[in-house]
Amino acid sequence: MTQELELIESVLAGNKQAYAQIIDQYKNQLYALVLRMTKNPQTAQDFVQEIFIKVYQQLGKYDNKGSFSSWLYRVAINYCMDEFRKKSYQMKQVEIDDEQVINPNNPEIVFLKKEKSRQLEKLIAMLPEDERLIILLRFVNELSYQEISELLTISISDVRNKLHRAKKKMRMTVKQGGYFYELCEG
Repeated sequence: MTQELELIESVLAGNKQAYAQIIDQYKNQLYALVLRMTKNPQTAQDFVQEIFIKVYQQLGKYDNKGSFSSWLYRVAINYCMDEFRKKSYQMKQVEIDDEQVINPNNPEIVFLKKEKSRQLEKLIAMLPEDERLIILLRFVNELSYQEISELLTISISDVRNKLHRAKKKMRMTVKQGGYFYELCEG
């Protein structure tokens, strides 16, 4: 049994400290995903808190058929989409500070990486919501096509097509030879 499953079973048995470990393990990844969906740091923080409450309440529904992280992302995406629909939420464009998304203890954060991240964020923000979400799940959260397909309840071919279209749109906005030359390569 994996450590993750042991933590889940411990939480279900009433150990709240085990849930704190789950939160610590996933809070940065979940915040990054939600921040990119909402484009608002305060809203993202609020949503993440609510998502962790919802996950705690629904932890018994996790069936161990896929990875826990995929299940957690699905809960988060569903929560965000529900909130967007409920409140006719309008996503606002705000400048995202890399320090909010990337672990601030990482000594490898340098100026060029920050600049590249900012430019990439702008490119991603221009995409339609469905394509933006697939790009984020694939390249930020490093999910497989199969996991994305399960999360979004679309076929693997739809995942591939939307990913291809998103990359094509991004390529069209980038001048060859710039920071994102690698996007133009494939």
